[in-house]
Amino acid sequence: MTDHEKKITVYSAPWCPWCKRVVQFLTQNNIKYEVKDIEEKEEYAKEVIEKSGQTGIPVTDIDGTIIVGFDVPALKKALSLV
Repeated sequence: MTDHEKKITVYSAPWCPWCKRVVQFLTQNNIKYEVKDIEEKEEYAKEVIEKSGQTGIPVTDIDGTIIVGFDVPALKKALSLV
């Protein structure tokens, strides 16, 4: 599996500027991802809490590596972009 075939999920909400930055970062690096809008489905909000232990977003799940917030160094490391 190449790094660009990792399963990537971004938990976000339409009003969240940092969520948009994560999505923009992934898009600019040609990385496929799925967005789960926590306001659209309550189950997504529950998944965020289960995975990260908190209610803040964005939360990015990269094959089980959980990154909270827009943390470029952590995203690059998890995606092997460094």
